[in-house]
Amino acid sequence: KNGADIYLDVPLGTVAKDAETGEILFELVEPHEERILVKGGRGGLGNNNFKTATNQTPRYSQPGEPYEEGWFILELKLLADVGLVGFPNAGKSSLLTAISDARPKIGAYPFTTLNPIIGTVIFEDFSQIRVADIPGIIVGASEGIGLGIDFLKHISRAKVLMFVIDCAGVDNRTPWDDYKALRKEISSYDPELLNKPTILIANKMDAPGAEANLAKLERVARRKAIAISALDGTGLDTLRTKLK
Repeated sequence: KNGADIYLDVPLGTVAKDAETGEILFELVEPHEERILVKGGRGGLGNNNFKTATNQTPRYSQPGEPYEEGWFILELKLLADVGLVGFPNAGKSSLLTAISDARPKIGAYPFTTLNPIIGTVIFEDFSQIRVADIPGIIVGASEGIGLGIDFLKHISRAKVLMFVIDCAGVDNRTPWDDYKALRKEISSYDPELLNKPTILIANKMDAPGAEANLAKLERVARRKAIAISALDGTGLDTLRTKLK
């Protein structure tokens, strides 16, 4: 208004894109960072601005300067050190609650969590990391099924990916197939994401059948898993040590 600059407050982690080309213009990664999205032109001056005592009706004016315009997309990508990925009911929300200050809604049904949630894990030396629960990943997420792509985009900002697997197969799922399916969806969305450091978590080790499934999960994944129970706390100290 009246030629004043217009400021738009957006969350840290916002990415600005050109709506027509998809080009990323900038990312806001520092607190209180300011970036110019588009410049306005200086307004012109009408003849009345040049009126003087000796020239009551000036016949000249000053034209305005050209301005910039465009269509832009502002997209939020969460900034987190660790991203929790797993199918619904794998126990990601319970795990985040157990190791951090986050208090997400928890329920024994799919899609309890409908928005990415970030928690802060604070260690004994007062150092801390940010862990994000990335919900909504299902088979076909990379093709737009459900809200998969809306959530998958947040994974790209995490430094480490933590695969949370229901090792007990509570929903009649096989843990090793879940692991392979998760990697396939992430790779289909962006193959580079699997170049990030990863941690394999075998959750629900307190449930029947989990111990028997653990060995095959590790064999198929060709790596060791950290066996935990977010419910009773088994293995959480080991996990926290790994995160630190």
